[in-house]
Amino acid sequence: MKPALIIAALIVSAPVAAESVLITADRMVDVLGGRMVEKPAILVEDGRITRVGTQADVTLPDGGHIDLQGLTLVPGFIDMHVHLTTDPAMPPMEAFVRTDNYWTLVGAANAGRMLETGFTTVRNVGSENFDDVALKQAIEDGRIRGPRIVPGAYSLGATGGHCDSTFLPPSFNARSRGVADGVEALRAKVREIRKYGAEVIKVCATGGVFSRNTEVGQQQLREEELKAIADEARMWGLRSAAHAHGASGIKAAIRAGITTIEHASLIDDEGIRLAKVNGTYLSMDIYNTDYTQAEGARNGVLEDNLRKDREVADVQREGFRKASAAGVKMLFGSDAGVMPHDQAVRQFAVMVRYGMSPLQALRAATSTAAEALNREKDLGAIAPGRLADMVAVEGDPLADVTALERARAVLKGGALVVDRR
Repeated sequence: MKPALIIAALIVSAPVAAESVLITADRMVDVLGGRMVEKPAILVEDGRITRVGTQADVTLPDGGHIDLQGLTLVPGFIDMHVHLTTDPAMPPMEAFVRTDNYWTLVGAANAGRMLETGFTTVRNVGSENFDDVALKQAIEDGRIRGPRIVPGAYSLGATGGHCDSTFLPPSFNARSRGVADGVEALRAKVREIRKYGAEVIKVCATGGVFSRNTEVGQQQLREEELKAIADEARMWGLRSAAHAHGASGIKAAIRAGITTIEHASLIDDEGIRLAKVNGTYLSMDIYNTDYTQAEGARNGVLEDNLRKDREVADVQREGFRKASAAGVKMLFGSDAGVMPHDQAVRQFAVMVRYGMSPLQALRAATSTAAEALNREKDLGAIAPGRLADMVAVEGDPLADVTALERARAVLKGGALVVDRR
């Protein structure tokens, strides 16, 4: 294609800046103030909120009006732990006969499903072939529909660890591109993954449920290796996330300066104390075991993986309860991809079942998540200066958190991208 044609194609595909628009609804949850606002009016210009008030004092002389009558507005949801390019219902042997780039297309479909249920931002912590970077670019160019993506690309890990390729026999010599051993090799991996588009550095500090020949509590990287990853990411202006189920790996990752701890299934009292003292965020996926235990065997998940899932399920949920009660910064991280992506929203109710108030659960997926991403000026609240990402739900989510499962409209940058009214 000639350069002029390439430029023309990009111009046609580029998203058009939104005009001024007034958004009204019956109610709005102010997550920063912790209150319900009656008859809100939100003025949006070029995708950002310029004013938040009530319908009695905010009007729009010129421009559009989106009236979400009968509904409650909440900020767009942020899922801090997803895998867009997976299909939990596909048996492993079928996955082996799909071509590599097939999974990019799977990711495009899953991105659309998450947007449909109210997730306007997701952090993708692990994908092959830089698929999540490609999805981010295609969504931003307006070629496909989906949430804002914070891509992690390849997860870093030790040889033979959870983030390595552990299912194929030695003759394949299979090795994940994110695998390295030793401080300097892992520093180099941070630079390489960032070079090609990663915006968060994901590392596997312990074994995991869905890998082979690794136990969930087993630490797999030394603290000095984790510190090298966290320091290198920080130098490049990136935050880091550690897959860590076991107590020793969790504590090593916290001491190393990792930003968020993923799963945290076997966290102990000392780990909870360290997380609170260090301001470390916990992202605990406490819903997906329901799906795995109900459907995993039918989907071809091996019994060894189902066993590990059973062993951590209740312990993780009680750890969530204790960490939340202790005042640790908690995030909404569903691990969507382990279960279908349109089920991620069901985790809100489980978070409330295990000790959170509905407001706390909502903050975990909005204001606290935005803070963990270092994007509190852009995301996480319906407030002036922030991107106009909102979800309109039926009912009062502060009284009944399952209202968050009933998205009737989704706005991204002030544009109505989902309308099921």
